[in-house]
Amino acid sequence: MNDSGSLNSIDTTRVYPSIFSPRYLVLSRFRKILLKILEKYLPNNKEAHLIDFGCGDMPYKGLISPLVKDYWGVDLNINPKADYHIGFDSRTELPDSSTDFILSTYVLEHVDSPEGYLAEAHRLLKPGGQILLSTHGVWLYHPTPNDYWRWTSSGLKKEIQDQGFEIIHFEGILGLCGTGLHLFQDSILFKLPKFLVAPWALWMQGLIFLFDKIHSQDQRNRDGAMYVVLAKKI
Repeated sequence: MNDSGSLNSIDTTRVYPSIFSPRYLVLSRFRKILLKILEKYLPNNKEAHLIDFGCGDMPYKGLISPLVKDYWGVDLNINPKADYHIGFDSRTELPDSSTDFILSTYVLEHVDSPEGYLAEAHRLLKPGGQILLSTHGVWLYHPTPNDYWRWTSSGLKKEIQDQGFEIIHFEGILGLCGTGLHLFQDSILFKLPKFLVAPWALWMQGLIFLFDKIHSQDQRNRDGAMYVVLAKKI
């Protein structure tokens, strides 16, 4: 359920993307935000249990598993790498209060019911447990296997809070200008012959980096291409 979609053929890795990847900037920034949040809120808790909820191929397991006692992947039964399975209704057979921490990277836009997914995450978390969630504000269509939802910053906060969470950290990646250039990059990208993809991506990622500098972080938090949220079960 992770956000790879039709980009698998050109993204070599999600954690450390190539400088020639059209996702270099957003994935590199996400990794830095992820590590910053984990360092602050999940500091080497060797007794903690973590669920990667909608785990895909668990690209961030190598970064996170040394910090916790158990790292469980949960995904649709079509994913052979998952330790436990989830239905399209987002329900699992795991008991209440199964975990201390949930990781959800670019899953929420793909689930049939965001409310049901967040409610199940709330059920699985122990009291005071936390979810680290990333999803899209403005992004291209990328079904894996489905792609349903996009959020404004206010809408995403409301969605999460309505399911019994308190937001601790909220951070946007790319402001309006960078997001617009990113959409322009992608609109051209899939029309190019293969040998032009890498130089086009390198050129556009440089432009996105430069033009995104006109935005403050507050503006990225309000109008982002992606959002990263840490929330606590209340």
